[in-house]
Formats: sequence, C-alpha cells, structure tokens
Amino acid sequence: MKQYNSIKAKYPDALLLFRVGDFYETFGEDAVRASKILDIVLTKRGAGSASETALAGFPHHSLNTYLPKLVKAGLRVAICDQLEDPKLTKTIVKRGVTELITPGVAFNDEVLQSKSNNFLCAVHFGLQRIGIAFLDISTGEFLTTQGDESLIDKLLQNFSPSEILISKPKKKSFADAFGDAHHTFYLEDWAYQIDFSREILTRHFQTQSLKGFGIESLEEGIVASGAILHYLSETQHHRLQHISAIHRIPEEEYVWMDRFTMRNLELYFTPHPGGTTLLDVMDKTITPMGARMLKRWIAMPLKHIKKIERRLNVVAHFLASEIELQTVRKQLKQTGDLERLLSKAATAKISPREVYQLYLSLES
Repeated sequence: MKQYNSIKAKYPDALLLFRVGDFYETFGEDAVRASKILDIVLTKRGAGSASETALAGFPHHSLNTYLPKLVKAGLRVAICDQLEDPKLTKTIVKRGVTELITPGVAFNDEVLQSKSNNFLCAVHFGLQRIGIAFLDISTGEFLTTQGDESLIDKLLQNFSPSEILISKPKKKSFADAFGDAHHTFYLEDWAYQIDFSREILTRHFQTQSLKGFGIESLEEGIVASGAILHYLSETQHHRLQHISAIHRIPEEEYVWMDRFTMRNLELYFTPHPGGTTLLDVMDKTITPMGARMLKRWIAMPLKHIKKIERRLNVVAHFLASEIELQTVRKQLKQTGDLERLLSKAATAKISPREVYQLYLSLES
C-alpha cells in the first residue's frame, strides 16, 4: 500500500483507480464511494489486520463502462496505470497517473452529450473586471472575454459549464456573486497571474503575443484562459494540438439573457415534467455539430440586422430549393461528429472504429 498511498497523496481530491493486474481497484473512502455509485461489491483488504481497509474494483476492460458513471456523479477520477510490464521486473511494478478525468475534461462518449458542448470554465476576479474563459476539450473550442458581474453571470447561464475553476482565495467571492449551484474546483492563487498566463498561452500557440487572436488587451480574460491550460497540464492532458486558436466572445453582437429570462422562455430547459422546450421544437438537425450550433444560436440571439438577414437568406434559399435541401441533408447524414473525432485523433484517444468513422465522414 506504500506505493498507492504515495500516489493518492498527490491527488487527494480525486478518486484513484489503481491498476493491479487485470483490475482497477479502489481503497478506503474511494472504495466506499465507488461501490455505492457503481453498485459493485465492497470488500476488505487485509481483513482482521492492522492494515485492514475497504476495497472495491472492476476488470480493466470495463473502464469505459464504469468511468462515465463516476464522472457523471461529479467526481474527479485519476487513472493510475502500470508503466512497465510486470513480467520484466522483479520488484514492485512502476505505476503512475496517466490521466485525470473531471466533469469538464472528458473525451468519453458516455460522459459527453452529443448535442451539447462540455465546457470547462475559469473565472478570474480582477480589480475592476472579471475575466472568464471557456474550453470544450472535446471540440477544441476556446473562448474568452471580461466584463462586470452581470455579464459573467449571463455567460455562465448561456454556456452552462460542467466545471468552473476558481482561485482558492476567491471561493467566497464567487459564491456570493454567482451562487453555489455550480460544480467548482479551486486552484492555487499563483496560477492566476498575468505573466504566467501570457507565457503559457503564447507557448501553447507558439506565438510572440496574443494580438493575432484579438485578446491582447483582455488581461482578466487572459488570466482565466491561462488557468485553463494550466489545469489541463495538471490533469495530464498534454496532447492539445487541436486547440489551435482562442477567440474573444463579442458580447456586443448578441442579446444576453439573464437566468430568469432563459428559464421563463424555456429555451432548452423546462421545469415542467414532460414539458417541451423551444430547442425541442426547432431541432431538426442531422449532425451533432449542427445541434450544438443551433443550441448556441438560441442561447445567443444575434443583435445586428445584417447578420440576421444573412442567416435568414440561407434559410430562405433552402426552403425555395427542396431538391438541394434534401441533397445536403443526405450528405450530412453520412457525416459523423467531425469536431470530436478530429479532437480524439489529435489527442491519440481515437479507437479503430472511430478512425473508420472519420474516414467515412471525410469521404462523404
């Protein structure tokens, strides 16, 4: 247990899945939680001895079955694998955490919802403004802005992040401003420094500055964005080539609705059992990418008439040309979720079946 305890000490806030032979095992409090969530047998290791501890586990090939249940329960899960072949060593097998999966950082299809983004968010409280950043690691979409408390609250409602990163000293400030209903995780304050954030962002994008992305002047937004990349590094996510740009959220281009307006309009959530939302009525999309885009359009209505007319002109074109509409829909039906397939390929998390699906999508 010495090896397990040393690794667990590095990830005290996560449930540690410890690879032992053909099983992933959990111990102590982790075992108790895992057995309840996964409905697996809870036993004891070293029963009757001074080192007696709770134990629960499952076969390693069942990881994709059990992992989503743990993440959906709101847990951070550290996967500790064997880093060498047990047959080639006469001592204890070397082990280490190869990935830390959290509600906001996931690629597993059973964790993700195909028609919704899975945003990881970071919030930074500056002296006068609040910075915010959103990243969907499953698609590579990276966005940031800054503003007052009212704007940030509206953004949180619109983007509905699965996990929010906050500086530890700002825990109370966040709860006072935005409530305690969000799933949050607290980082050390040094990760929220402007110089650190600029350096980590320019290193990732391999640029000299952030001017090309249009966010150079958004210091609070830059700090929040840097905190996200730092968190990805801390959770052992190093293959991030698919995150190739960061965009400013142009708040002046959209109508921003507060939480009460969105709830009362029942745009994509209804408090009534069996109720129907506006999204339910409008969603005739063929692909997951289109479904995610439509949800964004409903949550963030355009403000400028020229852009509205341009969008309506496209709709009018297809309504006037039924043959062309059906041709495009037929092509789209053959297209998989290219955004997420390409992200899986870039991060080396793509399965053989998904490679073939990607091939068919590109061929179509």
